[in-house]
Amino acid sequence: MTTETTKNKGWLVVFAGVAINLALGILYSWSIFKDSISKSIDTGGDGAFTWSKAALNDPYAVCILVFAFSMILAGKIQDKYGPRVTALIGGVLVGIGFFILSSTTSYALWVLGFGVLAGMGIGFGYSAATPPALKWFPSSKTGVVAGIVVSGFGLAPVYIAPLATYLVNNFGLQHAMLIFAILFILVVCGAALLLQNPPAGYIAHDKSNTDTQTTKPIASKDFTVKEILKTPSFYLIWVIFFIASGAGLMVIGSISGMAKKSMGEAAFVAVAIMAIGNASGRIIAGLVSDKIGRVLTLLIIIVFQASLMFASMLLIGGNTEALLIVLLATFIGFNYGTNLSLFPSFTKSFWGMKNFGVNYGVLMSAWGLGGFIFSRLSQTIVAKTGTHTTSFIIAGSCLLVCALLALVLKHIEKKQITA
Repeated sequence: MTTETTKNKGWLVVFAGVAINLALGILYSWSIFKDSISKSIDTGGDGAFTWSKAALNDPYAVCILVFAFSMILAGKIQDKYGPRVTALIGGVLVGIGFFILSSTTSYALWVLGFGVLAGMGIGFGYSAATPPALKWFPSSKTGVVAGIVVSGFGLAPVYIAPLATYLVNNFGLQHAMLIFAILFILVVCGAALLLQNPPAGYIAHDKSNTDTQTTKPIASKDFTVKEILKTPSFYLIWVIFFIASGAGLMVIGSISGMAKKSMGEAAFVAVAIMAIGNASGRIIAGLVSDKIGRVLTLLIIIVFQASLMFASMLLIGGNTEALLIVLLATFIGFNYGTNLSLFPSFTKSFWGMKNFGVNYGVLMSAWGLGGFIFSRLSQTIVAKTGTHTTSFIIAGSCLLVCALLALVLKHIEKKQITA
């Protein structure tokens, strides 16, 4: 295999992964669907949704949870049968889930369709996109490659938010779900055919010679799941991921509702611009972490995110300027997005590449539980108080604890590198 051919296949896999994630990133546009359901509840009449307002985030929260835990199974399938099969399963599952949504207002069926089936499909597709891409590149490019692949997931609302708003306003929520179902199957399954692992024995060479101590793998071997569960680094990384992702998802799932108080029907603009921040955070964090190290990059981002949560508590209200909401949403989305490039990099550098799929699937349980617990808690608090203030206080305080844990992780990483 020539260097040029290998390079071309590597980048082809990267962009196939981006395409898959661009489709599956509809998760982050839940706030638009939620607003449509909420309006239907308020309006009433034949065929209207009749859910409890406190349950509006449930399909989203269940989707996050199922997405994360399905990655354990998807990771095993990816490691054994390859990314192509895994992504094809994901595309079909998401399509079936949205077909169900297109024909019902039932709370239970929306939890099944969006929460369980789409959540599982997103987990399968997402788990298949990053591992093959990382296998084509050296450790000095781990951060940026992971960031590029997962940027598609964060960037998705840039087109899905206005598209969903247009479809819902002109064809109704359920017809919009039908259109999305068809698109998901076509795009995800089509891009899945381009996914490919490098040949057996392939070793990525770093021609730039920039593979410094901050980016070298610190794993002494390829760890199995049982082995990573015996390491203190796993539990530290898990808790940090749980808090950092949960705090971000709590805001992302509600930003459209917050923005509507100031922006009206143009609230989808806040969702779309936040998505740009989300996607750029993944790429920039990957680039920076390749230069200064994963843990230091993570620590900086966590402190920044905590500051924004406390600022949001003071600034977001009924008369808040639209520009201020957009700026806060953009930076919160940026900080959240960094998690999705840093934690795959942690998985590779701490525990090796051989069992990456299942190892990252286990770690992603932190993302799922964080999103489920924080988003459900936030919706309950908002339903009772009518404001997001308490949610921001909780998120900011948890992130400060997270920063302290990152300092401990930095100490562990330093010991492993110098050992």
